[in-house]
This record gives sequence, C-alpha cells and structure tokens, in this order.
Amino acid sequence: MVMDFWTTSLLLSSAAFAAGVLNAVAGGGSFLTLPALIFTGMPPIMANATSALAVSPGYLGSALGFRPELRAIPLARLKREMAISGVGGIAGALLLMMTPARVFAGVVPWLLLFATLLFAAGPGIARRASRSPHAGADPAKWRQPGLLLVAIYGGYFNGGLGILLMALYSATGESRIHTANALKNVNSLVLSWLSVATFLAAGMIAWREGALMMAAATAGGFFGARWSKRLPAPAVRAGVIMTGLAMSALFFLRNGQA
Repeated sequence: MVMDFWTTSLLLSSAAFAAGVLNAVAGGGSFLTLPALIFTGMPPIMANATSALAVSPGYLGSALGFRPELRAIPLARLKREMAISGVGGIAGALLLMMTPARVFAGVVPWLLLFATLLFAAGPGIARRASRSPHAGADPAKWRQPGLLLVAIYGGYFNGGLGILLMALYSATGESRIHTANALKNVNSLVLSWLSVATFLAAGMIAWREGALMMAAATAGGFFGARWSKRLPAPAVRAGVIMTGLAMSALFFLRNGQA
C-alpha cells in the first residue's frame, strides 16, 4: 500500500510537472493530467474535474503577463466577456455533473482525439480565420454567442480551449494578436476557476491528488517559461500531438476491452 501510494504520487506529480511545462511552451497539458488520473483508477468525471484544478494556476500567470493589453481594453467589454466566460464555465461544469459516468467514460477518447486534432490544426485555423473576409455583416456580433459556447466546452472539457478562443477572436474581427491573447488568457482564467469552484462545491475533486498536481504543475509552468526560448517550437508541438494521439489510442483500447 505504501509502495502504491508513492508510485501514484510520482506518476501524478511527474504528469502535472510535464503538463505545466507543456502549457507554458505550447499548450496541451491536459493530455497528460487527465489520463494520469484515470490510469490511477480515479473515476473519469472526478479525474476530469481534478485535472481542471491541477492546471488552473497556469491561467493566472498567463493572464498577469498581459496586464498592459488588458488595461487597454474598454472596461465594459472586459467585464462583459468575463461574465459570459464565467456563466459558460459554470454551465459546462454543471453539464459534466449531469453526464452519466459511463457515458463520459465513452466520450473521453473522442474528446482527447478532438482536442489533439484541434491542437494540430490550430495554426492553420488561426491563419484562415484571420484571412477570412469581414465585409458585409459585422462578424463581431457573433463573438459573444461564440464565446459562450466555447466557455461551456471549456467548463466541460478543457482540452484545446485556448485554440478555440484564439480562432473565435480571429474569426470575429479581432486583428490585434496581443489583445486576442490577453482576452484568451483572462477568459480562460475566469471560466476555469469558476468551473473548478462548481466542482469543489459538488465534492467532485480529489483534494490530495489535486493539491499535489497543482504544486507540480505550477513548478512545471515556472521552468517551462524559462525553457520556452530554448526548445524548438515545432518539436514541442509535434511531441504534444504525438502524446495526444497516443493517449487517445490508449483510451480507445481501454474502452474496447471494458
């Protein structure tokens, strides 16, 4: 039992540390935290909620890094988008809580695969969105409904959230990349923390594992930020994609054997 405890702790802390590094460099940390928790025997819905807690500190650091850009955004717009993100995050968390455990276990491989493919296609999606013509109807009118849908997805399942938000802002006419990044980070922070608060209120988070992984992910984010300039971005992205595909395949096999 002692050996099992230490083995589990090592697995979870290693996965969370690596996730923190990945999120600081390229994203995709949930490809490691969620599978690691499920592989320890944790029920999938609790694992998803605990994984959201584990990676949540990184959003604060990312948002603080864009303070000048956030101060330049009209306060009314910032408050409105944060409110929409918060409502969506809570709605997504409630949707997860209403999903039967067996159904969510079957959906996990598809969610991982979707998030992996989204991550792989992310640069292309952003380029196409930024080149799309904005003549005629104002594309910004779709920003708030789109933000609500993306926030619901983020509260339900965090994988690929940043890519979806960046694509949304590009497609709805936000041409300033740093402003889009700032909004992505602050809205991710709000919806993530409120969805985690919802999970906490419902008793869906494993505290011991979550606290351990939060600490490890924070450390990984710190070192990842320092290493990000030394690591070749294409190699990191390729590693994230291969990890996501491998985890998806493992879960498809796992479900097939269940």
